[in-house]
Amino acid sequence: MKRLVLWVASNLDAFSALVLALSVGALGLTTGVPQGVVDSAILLTLAVLAESILRDRWRRGGTEQEVYQSVQQSAAVLRELPRQLSEVDELVGSARAAFNQASMVRMLTGAEVGQVQAEARQRTDLWYFKGGTGTFIRAVTLPECIENARRRRGTLDFRIEILDPSNEEVCDLYARFRRSLSDRPDATGELWTVDRTRKESYATILAACWHQQRSGLLRIDVWLSPLMSTFRADLSSSCVIITQEDPSVPAMMIDSDKIHYRRWNIELQYSREQARKVPIEQAKQVVLDDEPTVEQTRRLFSALTIPLPRSFGDREVSDIILKAIKARNPYAT
Repeated sequence: MKRLVLWVASNLDAFSALVLALSVGALGLTTGVPQGVVDSAILLTLAVLAESILRDRWRRGGTEQEVYQSVQQSAAVLRELPRQLSEVDELVGSARAAFNQASMVRMLTGAEVGQVQAEARQRTDLWYFKGGTGTFIRAVTLPECIENARRRRGTLDFRIEILDPSNEEVCDLYARFRRSLSDRPDATGELWTVDRTRKESYATILAACWHQQRSGLLRIDVWLSPLMSTFRADLSSSCVIITQEDPSVPAMMIDSDKIHYRRWNIELQYSREQARKVPIEQAKQVVLDDEPTVEQTRRLFSALTIPLPRSFGDREVSDIILKAIKARNPYAT
């Protein structure tokens, strides 16, 4: 019943016309009602019906106007959609860039360090090193990089910054630092002393000259630093790897597309500028055999204006030669 009342209320015009039409029809069937009254009732019914139709059209016109306005608003929103999507893309790009910068440093532990270094040596055409005495450089990095350059028939730019072996004070500081990390011999079977530190640095210089004379693809330079750092940096064309003397400490790797890679490149450049450069070009004055002799080695360091200590006899010079051309990996297990 309630639904019927609501329907009648919402369709009152049409319902009134229906009632009038039925009433007029009933009057027309009777003979006691004058014809003029019936005609007037018919006109009234038509008027109510016309009013109902006009009201319905007015309502429909209002609805059509609302639909038209909604369509226009939707079209405006659609026209703005490409610009909004572009802004979303820019926002996503900015967020991605921020995430990449936030994760620019990758931590390496255990075997990961050696694996990443090996991958970096595969295709690089440059290697910039800053560290202690360059023992691992002589034993692994330099020979492998030269071999890879030969295999791909490409050049190799090698730059090394190590401790100045003529600076006994900094060599002593480095030896004490290494002994503080471990009081046991490393994989070479030796303990770190002042003499060993100096020999290792001299051996790196000798190795650089020895390899330079045997590879036309290699350009190598050596700088001698009066300062010690507990960090080592190996920068290749693909990444920079920062390690410490203690292999149990995680290493850090930064890919070449990250901003900190370029910062480390600048850092190494300015560090070299504050060190003493070895005049490698003067090594051409001394031809080195496949296994340099003691005499050749002494003449080489004299030509480089880095004379060996007077306390170094033939035995110590032979140790330097052995470390230079037959270096042992200090981290081998």
